[in-house]
Amino acid sequence: MKSVVVFDYGFGNVRSMVRALADLDLDVTLTSNYRQALEADGLVVPGVGAYGTCMKGLRACSGDRVVYDRLRAQRPVLGVCVGEQVMFEEGSEHGVTTEGLGLVGGTVSPLEADVVPHMGWDTVRAPEGSVLFAGVEGERFYFVHSYAAYGTHPVDTGEYQIDFGDVPQLDTWCDYGARPFLAAVEHGPLFATQFHPEKSAQAGAKLLRNWVDVL
Repeated sequence: MKSVVVFDYGFGNVRSMVRALADLDLDVTLTSNYRQALEADGLVVPGVGAYGTCMKGLRACSGDRVVYDRLRAQRPVLGVCVGEQVMFEEGSEHGVTTEGLGLVGGTVSPLEADVVPHMGWDTVRAPEGSVLFAGVEGERFYFVHSYAAYGTHPVDTGEYQIDFGDVPQLDTWCDYGARPFLAAVEHGPLFATQFHPEKSAQAGAKLLRNWVDVL
């Protein structure tokens, strides 16, 4: 049985994620223990609330270190919602910019839309070759967020001793408001979704199964 740790640093809707993964017949543990998070087959980093607060909480539990160490060893990580956002270089909220994990090039900023937060079901545009969206390319997923990344660029992860090699980064987009935002990112062992797969019914369950299949 494959093992997955949902990283519990106080800033995620963790119970629904634990249930969704348990329904896939996985050995699921909710913990902030570094060793367990490092050694599990898969690690999920959830997140709700403010970017800066989540980053502070993540670092306080050595969550940044476990993410870097796992990716350095090519062990899969899945970030969800703000857990996706903190994978970027930085987040800008209320005029305050906070440094992120720096694994994806780009800045998380307020949504440019008439209705904020973006709450509810929406379709996405997944690229060819996506692992996460195989079989659910045309499905809808559940979003709840007021911030997002509007672009991405190559970033040097060498300072973390992380080498993605020649594997291309695959970006998935969602059309909402003034312009499309990044709905998901896949780069080697790093996966991240702005939406909540654990709240996205059968499409979300299939996406999580696709991720589990790479563990």
